[in-house]
Amino acid sequence: MCKDSEEIYDKLKRCYECFSNKVDFEPDIALVLGSGLGDYADGIEVVTELDYHEIDGFPVSTVSGHQGKYIFGYVEDVPVVCMQGRVHYYEGYDISDVVLPIRLMKLMGAEVLFLTNASGGVNYDFRPGDFMLIKDQISSFVPSPLIGENIDELGVRFPDMSEIYDISLRKVIKKTAVSLDIDLKEGTYLQFTGPAYESPAEIRMARVLGADAVGMSTACEAVAANHMGMMICGISCISNMASGMSVTPLSHKEVQATADRVSSDFKKLVTESIKNIHFQIR
Repeated sequence: MCKDSEEIYDKLKRCYECFSNKVDFEPDIALVLGSGLGDYADGIEVVTELDYHEIDGFPVSTVSGHQGKYIFGYVEDVPVVCMQGRVHYYEGYDISDVVLPIRLMKLMGAEVLFLTNASGGVNYDFRPGDFMLIKDQISSFVPSPLIGENIDELGVRFPDMSEIYDISLRKVIKKTAVSLDIDLKEGTYLQFTGPAYESPAEIRMARVLGADAVGMSTACEAVAANHMGMMICGISCISNMASGMSVTPLSHKEVQATADRVSSDFKKLVTESIKNIHFQIR
């Protein structure tokens, strides 16, 4: 059962009040730190932090390795808010709570949402450690965060989804990858609910549907951000080949190990992309 839209919006407003009473900072870009970028904030000029527990009613991640706080600061001269630890649908939260952190970053002032994650490769041309620029997504396997009475203050009733991942931002990231000599794939991301990894038959289905990578986050966040008019881009780290594509059983340890192995290049790509994106939107 989805929550009442008025209840969802009232909760979002309370969270924004908590933020505005504690933090005086307006970001231009919102960055969600997925696996492999957990310590990304160590390399930025941090102005302040806000623990999720300090925000009234804010959902808190229960996944090992996911810290739970917003970090406000500068990547070079670009004002950013980093979400260190996202919330997943499989943790038992209502889908409105899963996307609440994204909506809150838009209210903070962020114009661009930069999504990152670790994912399973479905495309046979991919290998663990590859980076995939997300060009499109399939979100049909998780509930839409827009179900229920529309919250007009956030966006229109029937938002267009023909270009969720902004083509101009994708061009910037592709040029950035070339300048850094980092190989960057491009493909479609599919979100399953998790927390169990997919069966081989489900991966075959995902491939038939046109997916190049699968994971347990991101797509619902992009839907909510697109509804609010944010410019969206996303990079997925292929941390393993999906079920049925290798003889190795899937494990979270493997995902984390691959993400850690390529984290240096991931950080460089994200940092330079943020700088170049900011130059474009300004």
